[in-house]
Amino acid sequence: MNKLVQVAGCIDAAEADMIIGEGADWIGFGLRLPSGKDDISEQDAAAIIKGFEPPHAGVLISYLTDAQEVSDFCTQLGVVAVQLHGDVATDQLRLLKELRPELFVLKSLVVKADNAEELLQLVDDTHPFVDMYITDTFDPKTGAKGATGLTHDWSISAELVRRSPKPLMMAGGLNPENVGDAIRAVRPAAVDAHTGLEGPDGRKDRAKVAKFVAEARRAFDDIG
Repeated sequence: MNKLVQVAGCIDAAEADMIIGEGADWIGFGLRLPSGKDDISEQDAAAIIKGFEPPHAGVLISYLTDAQEVSDFCTQLGVVAVQLHGDVATDQLRLLKELRPELFVLKSLVVKADNAEELLQLVDDTHPFVDMYITDTFDPKTGAKGATGLTHDWSISAELVRRSPKPLMMAGGLNPENVGDAIRAVRPAAVDAHTGLEGPDGRKDRAKVAKFVAEARRAFDDIG
């Protein structure tokens, strides 16, 4: 998986069609969120995911931490990939791979002001059971571990790219204006955006999605 562009937080089929039409590869669906405020129902998400054809795919964005529960939910939705944002124990990551060896597992690395060494150790401990990592930004005001709209110290993401045997997707406050610089600075395998692509109505803005995809593709080409 390389030069991948993901858009997260899809709210309905029309938005999914637009995102794919503007060139994104994967679409993320945040479900059973701790806030209880999912963007879409599980039934609607499953129907959209069923309609994807490779290389396009739906990704479950989940805060679940139990391997069996994650596996069952992925089966229910029909996803080929899951993005784990909860504090999943290493033994649960191992179990998930045993249960679902075909499932593409992304594990979040939530960057805080002072946790770089902790994240590097997490990569060392978990990489045999992870297919890709995703960096995101912690919001100290709310405690949120994703969809914060905040950027983080990109040098930490760059260090994680160098350390990790597995590819890394970069997220955290990315938008059409900064994604190119982020890719050139960090050299990730993939990028993801959520709130940075939304208009005032909370829906993804077509022009922002199109520019984000174009700027990401240009930067990926630049780094080779």
